[in-house]
Amino acid sequence: MEHKPIRLILCDFDGTLVDTRMANALAYIETLREVGIELGVPEYLASYFGMRCNEFMTVMGITDPAERERLRLRKIELYPHYFHTLKLNEPLWHFAQSVRRQGGKLWIVSTGSPANINNVINYLGLQEGIDGIFSGLEIERPKPAPDCFLEVMHREGCSREECLIFEDSEVGLAAAAASGIPYFKVNLD
Repeated sequence: MEHKPIRLILCDFDGTLVDTRMANALAYIETLREVGIELGVPEYLASYFGMRCNEFMTVMGITDPAERERLRLRKIELYPHYFHTLKLNEPLWHFAQSVRRQGGKLWIVSTGSPANINNVINYLGLQEGIDGIFSGLEIERPKPAPDCFLEVMHREGCSREECLIFEDSEVGLAAAAASGIPYFKVNLD
C-alpha cells in the first residue's frame, strides 16, 4: 500500500500550537476581579480553560448580555498585557515548518477568536509560517463537529490521508476523531 505524503497540517491554536493558558487565565482573572469575582489561576486552568467566553460567563453567573459583552471586550483588551507568558510548542512548530518546506501547508483550526489568534501570531512573529486560519465562528457547527477540519481539507483539495490534525481539548479531539483524519493529542504539561 502506497502512503501519501502529508500535505496539510490542521492545528488547534490555544493549548496546542501555543501555550496560552497563563495569558488567558490572568486576563480573565483580572477582568472578573473588576466586577468582584475572585478566581485563582489553578481553578481557572483546571475548570475553565478552553471554554468559549459566553459559556464561561454563564458558569460565572454573568447573565446580562450587555455586561457579558463589556467583560468580553475587557478581557480582549487585557489579554496582550500577558503575552510575555506565551510559549510556542517548538517541536510542533518545527515539524509543521518541515512539512511546509516540502510543499505542505499549516492551517490553524480553532474555536478561538480570529483577532486573538492573529494578535498572538503577530506577537510571536509566526505570520510567515502559517498558511491560513479557520475559526469555529465561520461555520454553523463548530467543534466537536468535524466540519471545520473537513472545510479546510476541502479548501486545500486534500484527502484525509494527506492531512494530520493536532489537538489538545476534548471537543477538539472529538471533532478530529469524527473527521476521519489521522490526529495526535497534544499535552503541553
